[in-house]
Amino acid sequence: MNHAANGSGIALLDLKGVKKTFRTPDRKERTVLEGVDFRLAEGEIVALLGKSGSGKSTLLRIMAGLIPANGGQVLYRGQPMIGPARGISMVFQSFALFPWLTVQENVELGLEALGVHRDEREDRAKEAIELIGLDGFEGAYPKELSGGMRQRVGFARALVMRPDVMLLDEPFSALDVLTSETLRADLLELWDERRIPTKGILLVSHNIEEAVSMADRILVFSSDPGRVRAEIPVGLPRPRDPESAAFRQIVDEVYGLMTASVRAGAAAAEPMTIGYRIPDAQPGKIASLLETVAEPPFNGRADLPALAEATELPDDSLFHLFEALRALGFARLAAGDIFLTPSGHAFVEAENDQRKQIFAEHLLRSIPLAAHIRRVLDERRGHRAPEDRFLQELQDYLTDDEAERVLEVVISWGRYAELFDYDYNAGMLMLPEDEDDDEEDGEDTPRSAESPRREDVSPPAE
Repeated sequence: MNHAANGSGIALLDLKGVKKTFRTPDRKERTVLEGVDFRLAEGEIVALLGKSGSGKSTLLRIMAGLIPANGGQVLYRGQPMIGPARGISMVFQSFALFPWLTVQENVELGLEALGVHRDEREDRAKEAIELIGLDGFEGAYPKELSGGMRQRVGFARALVMRPDVMLLDEPFSALDVLTSETLRADLLELWDERRIPTKGILLVSHNIEEAVSMADRILVFSSDPGRVRAEIPVGLPRPRDPESAAFRQIVDEVYGLMTASVRAGAAAAEPMTIGYRIPDAQPGKIASLLETVAEPPFNGRADLPALAEATELPDDSLFHLFEALRALGFARLAAGDIFLTPSGHAFVEAENDQRKQIFAEHLLRSIPLAAHIRRVLDERRGHRAPEDRFLQELQDYLTDDEAERVLEVVISWGRYAELFDYDYNAGMLMLPEDEDDDEEDGEDTPRSAESPRREDVSPPAE
């Protein structure tokens, strides 16, 4: 049962118009969060879902008082947040244990930093260790524990502080499925039976079913910059049956919101630029997902939760693949379903060489950066260009790290499509050798005329 209905209790955390910017090494300012409004009430668990890079972890660190916001207001129990708050504890994805300390010593560490007397430290640490199911392992070192047990130490270290609020930053994502389910169930049991002093929990996750199973409310975060895009109440009593119709309906709703195009409405007519954030999706996985959707039982149309179950891929990886299929024009997404386009079907039915040709055509037409690279190589004497040239152009749109990631992905796509080759040692892009030889023999003409101009490229129709 829920401690509070729809966050109607006393506000533990209250964020109003929060903004966070970072300055890149080249002195450019990047806005990570903008206009974030959020309220965590006593007695509720809230889950925060969003794609990688949407600023979710940054938001958690602001709530914990570990980093300041650049704008807006952050209140803890009605008071402005100034530095770390004693009533707030965090549990991280990486277990973050000190390997030279025992379980007992790791759990005591925060209390020691606060100057708590040794006897009280020991008693509270033993109480937290027993509560989280690690009784008997007080003297063990982290290397002697399984991943699940190490994360239990992380929870015990948070709970020993008797926190008002627990901030969970993907705490189950590094664990296997069975271990994560067990640890989630144990935490919810402690929460629902009020065996822990915590009054509110905020969970950042990439796992939609995890969020629906735990949370009273789910917030969907958008990217660039991060802000709350939608809120879904979960009015189901716990423990929740993941096979029930009501549970599946909420999962479908969240999938639909998570995959809804950010280019909806008027923005759909705006052309992409070379700074489009190409999703992390390798050609082999794109092809594999197309085949899965095309084959029975889906036959070209798949319910996203059912597809996630069939592929056994993490939600975050699937979202990158969905975005790639949509950007390339191989699929469209609507109301929580994915539909192959005629081009998607043609790709699946084609032989390998034909697949590469289809991929190349869609890559040139849909992804301005790929078309730009190919055009430069076509026009240059020697048909070669250093990757730094394109990296510098991308840095006008993206942070240095993001520019490197985007270029790396488009190179992998271009190499698969045989639009260009890449010399890793020299950091050099070039036309494929057979095309270069053909042009020298006068048997071919440059394909730059086939490459659309950047300003002519629009995103595929939804």
